[in-house]
Amino acid sequence: MFSVSMPRVPARFVISLGLVLAVAGCGGDSSEPTAEPAAQAKVFRFSAIPDQNTTQVSEKLAPLVEHLSQQLGVRVEYVPARDYQASVEMFKNGDVQLAWFGGLTGVQARQAVAGALAIAQGESDPSFYSYFIAHKDTGLELSEEFPTAISKLKFTFGSESSTSGRLMPEFYILDNTGQSPADFFEAPVGFSGSHDKTVELVESGQFEVGAVNYTVYDKRVANGDTDPEVVRVIWKTPLYADYNWTVRPDVDADFGAGFSERLRQTLVSIDDPMLLAALPRQRLIPATNEEFEGIRKVAESLNMLR
Repeated sequence: MFSVSMPRVPARFVISLGLVLAVAGCGGDSSEPTAEPAAQAKVFRFSAIPDQNTTQVSEKLAPLVEHLSQQLGVRVEYVPARDYQASVEMFKNGDVQLAWFGGLTGVQARQAVAGALAIAQGESDPSFYSYFIAHKDTGLELSEEFPTAISKLKFTFGSESSTSGRLMPEFYILDNTGQSPADFFEAPVGFSGSHDKTVELVESGQFEVGAVNYTVYDKRVANGDTDPEVVRVIWKTPLYADYNWTVRPDVDADFGAGFSERLRQTLVSIDDPMLLAALPRQRLIPATNEEFEGIRKVAESLNMLR
C-alpha cells in the first residue's frame, strides 16, 4: 500500500558504469551492408536506503558500481532513493533489481515482491544494535538500565521506516515501559529522516534525546564530527538483525541463469573495505530471509508492515 511514487532521476545523479561495445569496420566495400547495431544490453540497477548523507553515499558507491560491472559483465547503475519508502517502491516496481535495505525495509520489500531474497549482509548485521543518545545538558549518563527519565524530554527517531532508528527503539520502549512512544513521552516524538540528522539535532539541542544506528554514531565520533561529551550514549539496546542486500527474483531470467548466485558470491568475496565504505561495512557475509523473521514479527506487532 505504498503511496510514494519515484520521480525520474536526473542523469547527473545516476552513477553508471557500462561495458563499452565498440563496433569498428576495417576496409571492405562501402557498398556492403553494415552490421546492425548491437541491441542495448540490459542495465542492472540497485539502490540503497538513504540513512546517511545521500551525496556522500552516491560518491562512495562509485567504486562498488565499477566492481560489480566488471565482475558480473553487465552495465550497472546506482539509483539514489529520496527516502526509505521510495527505495522499497522502486524495488517493488522493478525500477531497481537490488537494494541495500535495513531490516524493516528489507522485510517490506520481500513481502511486496514474492520470491525476493536477502542474499548478503554485513558481518556485523546479525548482531546489530541502537544507541539512545542525549545532550550533555540533560545530565544523563550511560546506564545498563533503560533510561525511563527520558519520558519528560524531547525525543526523536530517525526515519519512520528505519530499523535501528525507529522500529527496534520503539519496540524496546514498549518492552521496557509498557507504553508506546506516543504515550510514554510527554512531548510529541520527532522523526529526523536519517541517523546523521538525529545526532545533529541532539547536538544542537533541538531534541534532547534520540535513537540512532550505533555504526553511524561511532563513525561520527571517530571522524571528529561528533563530540561524545556533548552527545552522549546513555543506553544500548539488545541485539537484533538489521541491514541486508535483497535481490528481485526475476534477475536470473533477465541477466542469465545463476545470476543471483553470482551476485551473492561477488558481494561476499569483496575484500577491499573501500568498495563497501558507503554502507559502511568492511566485509559482507551470506544472508537468508529466515534471519529477519524476528524483525518481521516485531514490525507486524507494531503495525509497521504495509
